[in-house]
Amino acid sequence: MSIERNELVVRSNKIVKEFKDYLEVEKGLSQNSIFSYLSDIKKLDKFLLKDNKDLISIGKTEIYEFLREETVKMVSNRTKARVIASLRQFYNYLESQKFIKDNPMDKVESPRIERNLPDFLSQEEVKKLFSVFSKTNDLEYRDLTMFEILYSAGLRISEACNLKVSDLDMENMLINVKGKGGRERLVPFGEIAAELLTEYLGKVRENIMGSRSSDFVFISKKGGSINRKSAWRLLKRYIDRAGIQKNITPHTLRHSFATHLLQNNADLRSVQELLGHIDISTTQVYTHVVSKELEKAHKTHHPRS
Repeated sequence: MSIERNELVVRSNKIVKEFKDYLEVEKGLSQNSIFSYLSDIKKLDKFLLKDNKDLISIGKTEIYEFLREETVKMVSNRTKARVIASLRQFYNYLESQKFIKDNPMDKVESPRIERNLPDFLSQEEVKKLFSVFSKTNDLEYRDLTMFEILYSAGLRISEACNLKVSDLDMENMLINVKGKGGRERLVPFGEIAAELLTEYLGKVRENIMGSRSSDFVFISKKGGSINRKSAWRLLKRYIDRAGIQKNITPHTLRHSFATHLLQNNADLRSVQELLGHIDISTTQVYTHVVSKELEKAHKTHHPRS
């Protein structure tokens, strides 16, 4: 490797490292998100290095050439949009730090992509699901309580699995949730969840733990916290028992939580806060779900549809 080429590699690595620190410390992104950003940036860096160019010294021409090459590789519009988002974030950072004067990502447009609407359970299906648990079986009572919390508070399954007893404020019916990127939020839960939690924490959890001790709310038979795979497997069992013919995961309960709130006239900003979304556009997908349901109801029931 020539000295000049080696200098380009060193300079790019230094800039990417500083960007990684920015994403971790200032943006508070998860490791998965950071990995995704850096992967896209390193692809561009590798592409530029073939012509002895680096990430700082390029303009729009090189960006478009790189994106054309990605398209030739049969990269989907969804992946291409993600790459553009990664590069836009990166070059906005470089511009803000005055590493570059002209931003090569200015006016670079993302391809239009259809957003997949999330699956959710209807309110009747939720009632049906929660009716099939046996409250006389300690493990099923634990499962019922966990899935009720997912639906009642809109938690991610990872948030429920990592939930500790100290995170619960039973008196005010609030949960201190540790979400993505270490961000915390306070989320209320409903009366049904409160009743289940009171019984579970007071008696059922102790029966499952025996002589062991644990800080986690939802514990396995071995005394550790339940993991996401186990939760998915357990939910599938109850979905089958309820005879619900949908491809359901624990995250579907979070989707159902958001959809039902909007169906019952909750405002979008409140739902955003409850879900812990940074960007309201992430929450807006649920308005499309509600719109689709309204269209369906109109077509089914309106006399002139």
